[in-house]
Amino acid sequence: MPSRKQMEQFTRREVIRILGVTERQLRYWEQLRLVEPRPRWGEKFYSFADLISLRTVKQLTAARVPARRLRRVLDALGRQLSTIRTPLTEMRILSDGRRVAVEHEGRMLEPLTGQWRLEFETRELGEKIRPMRERSAEEWFALALEYEANPETQAEAIDAYLRVQEKEPEWLEPYINLGTLFYQQGRLEDAAACYRRATQMDARSALAHFNLGSVLDELGEAGAARAALETAVRLEPNYADAHYNLALVCEKLARATAARLHWRRFVELDPFSPWANYARSRLGGGQGRRPRAGLTKPGG
Repeated sequence: MPSRKQMEQFTRREVIRILGVTERQLRYWEQLRLVEPRPRWGEKFYSFADLISLRTVKQLTAARVPARRLRRVLDALGRQLSTIRTPLTEMRILSDGRRVAVEHEGRMLEPLTGQWRLEFETRELGEKIRPMRERSAEEWFALALEYEANPETQAEAIDAYLRVQEKEPEWLEPYINLGTLFYQQGRLEDAAACYRRATQMDARSALAHFNLGSVLDELGEAGAARAALETAVRLEPNYADAHYNLALVCEKLARATAARLHWRRFVELDPFSPWANYARSRLGGGQGRRPRAGLTKPGG
């Protein structure tokens, strides 16, 4: 019979509260598949093992191990130690901020190099003074996510994202996150520029096209907004928010038939959304209050 801990499930809100992480951090770690919750009833549920894995991720990122490097470490472990199914819970993972090693059968392995070591000079965070060095793009990105969590440090978050772009100009997520920060500050032209660059970097990013279309609509560029939102729903047909905003834009352009199609699809995809009643009112010919689906971010 499974234990209570094995059966227990935690909601997203509970995980954020228990571990003291932000929504954006959690979404980013999920995007990297550092944890994979089970969807059910429109919610995501996490097991007790997921909590243990996330606690390890939090500790390692706090020790300046970039989440993307940790993903590479886990991929390497999967190739080198195929019997280990969940390394974040089964193994002791150590880092000095530069190297990452795992303890296996009394020895230390650095997965990224494939080297076994008798000793791995590392200690818990705070027990060792590290020499000053320039932050990597991944470290600036993690720092930007932390700054974003506090409205008083959003200027620092913007600066951190700009540093990421200097160091790794082809990394998509910093452009989308920076665009959303600009949007929140009312800097719509700057936000549109970030999203436009993101669509150029990855033409198959439905998120980038959705955010671009939503901002262009607010800038009064309904035609361009429609093109971007149509691309988003073509790339991701079940993207509810994109159908919603596309329906709004189609109405502005007097495309009533297209608008009804997207209102109907939105209600099918997200019938319990706060915006579903407005969508139903439009299908019924009513007016009502017109909310807008907000911009979204990757892991951010």
